[in-house]
Amino acid sequence: MTREIRSWLSDMDGVLVHEGHAIPGAPEFVTALRDKGLPFLVLTNNSIFTPRDLRARLAVSGIDVPEIALWTSALATAQFLKDQMPGGSAYVIGEAGLTTALYEAGYTLTDSDPDYVVLGETRTYSFESITKAIRLIQGGSRFIATNPDATGPSKDGDLPATGAVAALITRATGRDPYFVGKPNPMMFRSALNRIDAHSEHTAMVGDRMDTDIVAGIEAGLATYLVLTGSTRAEDVGRFPFRPHHVVDSIADLVPLI
Repeated sequence: MTREIRSWLSDMDGVLVHEGHAIPGAPEFVTALRDKGLPFLVLTNNSIFTPRDLRARLAVSGIDVPEIALWTSALATAQFLKDQMPGGSAYVIGEAGLTTALYEAGYTLTDSDPDYVVLGETRTYSFESITKAIRLIQGGSRFIATNPDATGPSKDGDLPATGAVAALITRATGRDPYFVGKPNPMMFRSALNRIDAHSEHTAMVGDRMDTDIVAGIEAGLATYLVLTGSTRAEDVGRFPFRPHHVVDSIADLVPLI
């Protein structure tokens, strides 16, 4: 399959960085995109951080990504809600990345009869806030979650993440959330709109078959699986879909820019 690639989407963890360190080839990949003036976005399901936070974290690892080129599940969620119900209200469980995105999208953050309950990532899930979310959903608020990831990494091992807490709320309310982040291709389509790109001429680089690659395929993008993250080469054949290309790392893509 040969396409003219004019714009790029890339996952962050496992593709550009691993445990706070740049993966070899990642700084050169981003530099090549910027030097050629190609539209690109770095995507992450993590809703904790604002683009400014993420830019600073990437800069420490030696990767220079401008704020405008970072697209989080929090930003995608805020854009989705703005499109669905402009000027709405939400009760939010999450950190600054999510609350800031919703505020900038024109949303009122409230625990009094909100239009939506929005669940995102946070370092400390509060029993009180989860109980509040359950009661608001039971009272008619619509249930939105930034992403379905059940666990998140830490230096001591996995932590419960948005998907796991969403399952708790679903069990208590009988209501499933609408997940905006990967693998929902909605996140990719909003990213394409952000950089005014067309799926036919855009590539997605990811390290997970079950999120990055399947969502990229469903959004009509060319897909590149790198083997520096979650999915191993021997795992690819287990899935009922395939990436268009499998490469060892992001370094292999620098010559294609």
